[in-house]
Amino acid sequence: MTDAPRLLVLWCPDWPVVAAGAAAGTPPTAPAAVFSGSRVVACSASARRAGVGRGMRRRDAQSRCPELVVHQHDPDRDARLFEPVAAAVERQAVGVEVVRPGVVAVPVAGAAGYFGGEAALAELLIDEVAAQAGVECQVGIADGLFAATLAARRAVLVPAGEAAKFLAPLPITELNQPGDDRGELVGLLQRLGLRTLGAFAALAERDVAGRFPRDAIVAHRQVRGLAERPPLRRALPPDLVVTEEFDHPLHRVDEAAFVAKTLGERFFAGLANHGLACTRLAIVAVTEAGEERVRVWRCAEPLTARSTADRVRWQCEGWLTARDRPTAGIVRLRLDPEEVVGGQALQLQLGSMGRDADAAERAGRALVRIQGLLGPDAVVTPLLDGGRGPAERVRLIPWGEPRRPVTADRPWPGRLPAPSPTVVSRRPAVVLDAVGDVVRCTERGELGYPPATVAVDGGPPRCVLGSAGPWIVRPALPLRRGEPPLVRIQVVLEGDVALLLKAVVGEDPQWTVEGWYD
Repeated sequence: MTDAPRLLVLWCPDWPVVAAGAAAGTPPTAPAAVFSGSRVVACSASARRAGVGRGMRRRDAQSRCPELVVHQHDPDRDARLFEPVAAAVERQAVGVEVVRPGVVAVPVAGAAGYFGGEAALAELLIDEVAAQAGVECQVGIADGLFAATLAARRAVLVPAGEAAKFLAPLPITELNQPGDDRGELVGLLQRLGLRTLGAFAALAERDVAGRFPRDAIVAHRQVRGLAERPPLRRALPPDLVVTEEFDHPLHRVDEAAFVAKTLGERFFAGLANHGLACTRLAIVAVTEAGEERVRVWRCAEPLTARSTADRVRWQCEGWLTARDRPTAGIVRLRLDPEEVVGGQALQLQLGSMGRDADAAERAGRALVRIQGLLGPDAVVTPLLDGGRGPAERVRLIPWGEPRRPVTADRPWPGRLPAPSPTVVSRRPAVVLDAVGDVVRCTERGELGYPPATVAVDGGPPRCVLGSAGPWIVRPALPLRRGEPPLVRIQVVLEGDVALLLKAVVGEDPQWTVEGWYD
């Protein structure tokens, strides 16, 4: 039984490209792409047929499609031009929530009963958006926002209670939806051999919570067809709503942008004082003529001060520039948290630097200050580069210098095969064979006798249950005299301990634990 609400998601394919083309007046059938920096963030169907894809460099994209129309990424433009689509949906259904520009969600229960079923509701909304906003869209219905979004991309109506069954065969890469920033999690799951959402869903919830990053818990609930987070059981304080009244009505977009930043900071600070974070934000505007406009933004990740201000600014721009804009200026804005979660769901430490520009800027200033006090090499970040052993592959880059692998694409003969150790170590070890002699290796890569026991750093010897190797690593310059080759072996010891061991080839090898496998 699922606890996720049944939602209809309306998706406008390639919305950043559609919005950019509408603003620039380019033909909708022309191959086009939106770039952030030098990378493609969205492209049209005709561009994809020519070989252009997300993440591609601008030079590569234009070489594949010379007639490609280039647009720059502009989230404000995307949100402003999406307001007519949300308004068209709102004319036929209540409870419209903007997930992001290009995607809206609507509760199914009431509207489907009124219009004669889910299929009839989906057809009606597609026609309404095409007639009122002139935009093509697709609709999907399922239990939970994640499943409904993927259903919309496939134009599927998933029967109630079958979200997990629908999601199971889909590739694990579907977890990395725009705005979720789950590329690292998807890469980790792929390395573990989990290729589908069903394989990830089959893991025990306690194992996911204990072995994966925090955002994996939300993703694991989504692939099982559950709500993203369990409901918050505590009573909410009454002072979370933030209201701002203006002596001079807001008529211009720049005025709204200035107000949005102040309101976003106040709203975020009020929630943080109570240990809460917002995932559904209602923005209410009242005009001088008494008109009231309401829009709800649903967010996969809890809102920060910056992301709150962005949504307030986008919404105000949408209202003030729409064809059916208010007849008078805005005199009151109210931010109402319709759904909150515990504040621990919002990570503002260094781990969120890639997602939150505010956190990245604060952390960057702090690290530069440390470098000014202690020197440039006092703050470094690790980078995985080329090498044969695990310790050799880690390069430490001073903060602020370019992070580019230098030797990762070289062949590296004798390189340690996957998987890599989870902990790199340099602890001494004693490796003995069955008769108690130290295990030796010849220069041809042959062990005298297989290892039988291993004692780490003076500890008690443990029996070897299995081993792999040896792998010989010869010097990078064969003509260099006095530098013997190295040998590496992997062993599994009793007590479920796996080690990577290293020694110098010769008659009196000194074995070292180079890594531990978790």
